[in-house]
Amino acid sequence: MSNGSRRGRRARGEIEQLPSGSLRVRVYAGIDPVSKRRRYLTETVPAGPVAARHAEAVRSRLLDQVRRQHERPPTGGPVHGGPGTSTAPPATGVRPAAATVPAAPGSPAPTVSPAAGAPTGGRRRSRRGEPTLTTIALLADVSAPTVSKVLNGRAGVAAETRSRVESLLREHGYRRPELGTPHASVEVVFYGMQSNLAVLIMQGVQQVAGAHRLAVGFTDARRQVSEGRFWARDLLARRPTGVIAVHLGFTSEQHALLAASAIPLVVLDPTGEPPLHAVPSVATTNWSGGFEAARHLLDLGHRRIGVISGPTERLCAKARLDGARAALEAAGVGLPARWLRFGHWFSFEDGLNLGQELLRQNPAPTAIVCGNDLQALGVYEAARLAGRRIPQDLSVVGFDDIPYTMFCGPPMTSVRQPLTEMAAAATRMVLTLAANESLAQTRVELATTLVVRGSTAVAPPH
Repeated sequence: MSNGSRRGRRARGEIEQLPSGSLRVRVYAGIDPVSKRRRYLTETVPAGPVAARHAEAVRSRLLDQVRRQHERPPTGGPVHGGPGTSTAPPATGVRPAAATVPAAPGSPAPTVSPAAGAPTGGRRRSRRGEPTLTTIALLADVSAPTVSKVLNGRAGVAAETRSRVESLLREHGYRRPELGTPHASVEVVFYGMQSNLAVLIMQGVQQVAGAHRLAVGFTDARRQVSEGRFWARDLLARRPTGVIAVHLGFTSEQHALLAASAIPLVVLDPTGEPPLHAVPSVATTNWSGGFEAARHLLDLGHRRIGVISGPTERLCAKARLDGARAALEAAGVGLPARWLRFGHWFSFEDGLNLGQELLRQNPAPTAIVCGNDLQALGVYEAARLAGRRIPQDLSVVGFDDIPYTMFCGPPMTSVRQPLTEMAAAATRMVLTLAANESLAQTRVELATTLVVRGSTAVAPPH
């Protein structure tokens, strides 16, 4: 927009248009004598037909405020911006300001902010220049209690208003300055609860949370979505100590809402690449697991090896497929399209239907690598219906190593994913964040292990 002119150290003003249409006014207010960093007076003007004219008036007022501060004799008081704010150093013939100059009636008070990139640390608290709840309320044209309701997931806010407030919270990077008193609990959010995995995950969370005297709760986000509910808002109302999201694709809006309310989030086995917000995550070495599964079959002499993958929009499914493909290509075998199938989900039905398709091929694979154990159990049934014996006619490898793999006939060879250990690691990370401490690393990968049982054997003679 427009810039104020300056000579030497004279104050200058800038007006920046934000994505929402609001205008942010920033005026240089001198150098902090302690930190030696530049300080600014900032004020945001809500969008509207007269926003530009209002912003120019605000800029003139802030420039005039800085000039008057420089002209006044020091009285020992701080420049506006809160207790402890340092005064600007004197320029030639100019003394630092001593007192706050009040804003014009009806205008939000300006704040003094450090230059971008200033180091931060310690407990979360309001910093100079950060938006306040009152600022968000003004921009959204609502009351401060309404913004508080949004932050706490409470009812009584119209959907359009809630969406507008949430958008402004994200746009301005609002963070609740006080952590308050969260409930002594860790919430685990699943997207569809698969009992074979959920039990192992909840055990790992309980191991760590229980040692800290925290309760453990769970939410099925898939059910809430089907009912037209927003799982992140429900969590705000319960206000847990932290949240662990399992196999869950979440939006930047959902993450921003939790972050604004100071609820730490860690993702277990993320469905996609880490988002821009760099949400901490715990995963397993899926690529290595897929590679080891295929190499095990190659070592047994198999050359016609089929693969049933999970949905490749899931990060873990793509990594497992890429690992298996890499092993097959390294051995000079490759993975022909006729022996590759993609499941809609990691389900028994995928294994059954796609396994039948593979076994109808001529020639058919002598071994199949599956995206997970449920798909592998489906292949067991497909082999039974086709009259193929496992492992004499067909070798099968699963992934996850759920408890049922030891009880099927024959016991299944599977790549073990350390779900309990992964959940424990995620819980330790979320409690570290809840204590306002930095993580040593924001992405953790635990190793997979190939567990060989009775479902794989030497390749049958051609």
